Amino acid sequence: MASMPSPVPRAGEGRIYRAEARSNMAYDQRLGREEVLQQLIEMSHWLGVESRGLVILGEGNTSARVSDETFFVKASGTCLGTIAPEGLVEVNAPKVLQMLEGPELTDDQIKANLKDAMVSEGKYLPSIETVFHAYLLTIPGVNFVGHTHPVSVLGILCSHQWREVTKERIFPDEIVCCGIAPAHLEYHDPGVSLARAVRQAVEDYIKQYQTRPKAILMQNHGLIALGTTAREVESITQMWDKTAKVLTATHAFGGPYYMAGKYVDRIYTRPDEEQRKKLIEGH
Repeated sequence: MASMPSPVPRAGEGRIYRAEARSNMAYDQRLGREEVLQQLIEMSHWLGVESRGLVILGEGNTSARVSDETFFVKASGTCLGTIAPEGLVEVNAPKVLQMLEGPELTDDQIKANLKDAMVSEGKYLPSIETVFHAYLLTIPGVNFVGHTHPVSVLGILCSHQWREVTKERIFPDEIVCCGIAPAHLEYHDPGVSLARAVRQAVEDYIKQYQTRPKAILMQNHGLIALGTTAREVESITQMWDKTAKVLTATHAFGGPYYMAGKYVDRIYTRPDEEQRKKLIEGH
């Protein structure tokens, strides 16, 4: 990858973006258990369409909040594009969240704890990444989570300059759909270790911006999209696919030219863009 020009300093670095935080906390999910399951299946199928290049085979996982007590999560080994209701496991959220505390767990202990957290016996076990889903679904405004491995995004996340090249914004719709910035996370072993690192990355992000991230970029791993609605997860994932393709294409012409901070902040706070964002996300 060619060397990049120095990023344009972003005006308002560390600025408190309370407006979005308020709108997230004020959202009323208004969905019953079966509606949550149906929307999660539809979202999973959308993310799993092979031609989109977001996941292949059994890659990726999804989840959706049912209540403070339970959530659905993709079962280990199932395919998003063809997943059926039995491929989504309902688990007890407090039991899974307990795994974030205390000493490190072995693979066998994680498997046993996840099996114990299942609301009812089923054919499949929850994904090994269920623990970070449990944490993310406790964040105000997050009702759906989609973790994918887009080829376009991985092309950057597996490079030496993955953090630097994704730090700044390059076009308006990226800001509208994906927020002021992504959270960044270095590679961690999937399971409890990864979940703890995800929690720390999100807490650091909220401390800086006073709002939740919409996307988490994980080095050598993939993308996590956090949505109030299933459609928001889809729009974030789709826009990061476009962003990665544009970023990669810019290197044929000297590298990305990042937007000045004042324009990023203006787009992020414009009332008309907020309304457009709500329509895109299905609010």
